[in-house]
Amino acid sequence: MKSTAHIKGHPVHMILVSFPIAFLTGALLFDVLGIIYLNNSFWTTAGYLELAGILTGFIAAVPGVIDYLYTVPPRSSAKRRASQHAVVNGCMLALFIIAYFNRSDPFSILPVVLESGGVILMLIAGWLGGTLVVRNQIGVDPRYANAGKWQELHFDQKSTLVNVAKADTLSTDQMMLIHIKNKRVVLAKTEDGYVAFSDHCSHRGGSLAGGSMICGTVQCPWHGSQFNVRTGAPNAGPAAKEIQTYEVVENAGYVYLNADTL
Repeated sequence: MKSTAHIKGHPVHMILVSFPIAFLTGALLFDVLGIIYLNNSFWTTAGYLELAGILTGFIAAVPGVIDYLYTVPPRSSAKRRASQHAVVNGCMLALFIIAYFNRSDPFSILPVVLESGGVILMLIAGWLGGTLVVRNQIGVDPRYANAGKWQELHFDQKSTLVNVAKADTLSTDQMMLIHIKNKRVVLAKTEDGYVAFSDHCSHRGGSLAGGSMICGTVQCPWHGSQFNVRTGAPNAGPAAKEIQTYEVVENAGYVYLNADTL
């Protein structure tokens, strides 16, 4: 799914994490060199690097939290993995913060021990983060042929029929993500008109809006499960359960979603 915190489609979190990784790894390296050579300049440099790493770590966490809340599909394997990623990163920063405030004794072994633990946690968090990108496609916007630009809208329910789009908003085989009644709904256009279905893949909770659609079939981007967009029935596994579908009404050039069917 396309990142919520992005600059022209480029996820901000993925850009910013490079800085704390470099600074905090450098802090451990210079502390080790400082102890080996009893060099105060190395030790001082490590302190500055550690402070820079902590600060940029908190800065990088801001778009990460935004993506956690608004990009990662709820009730999915990616949400669990993202939670683990966040917890491990939080523990990692905590170790480096403790290490930073225990630098008063030059060439002390305690900061190095704490930083070593922090780097190990950083590697684990990086593994989880990489899996979120490569396997769960968080922050990835895989546009298939004629898919059009990513569209995501929020609506308040003020009536049974909610006006969600104009009839020409989407072309055939295009989709958009709608947030309504705390649910994520995919509005799509088939050869026979508009349809609406749950954004939640019944296998592992992948976002179907981030997948691809053709000939009335939507394919989940995570494991390839395919569903009939009108009936919700699975056409191909690994998903075995159907997805929810919702009533759509087209009238006078507009598309309405029946909120009572959500």
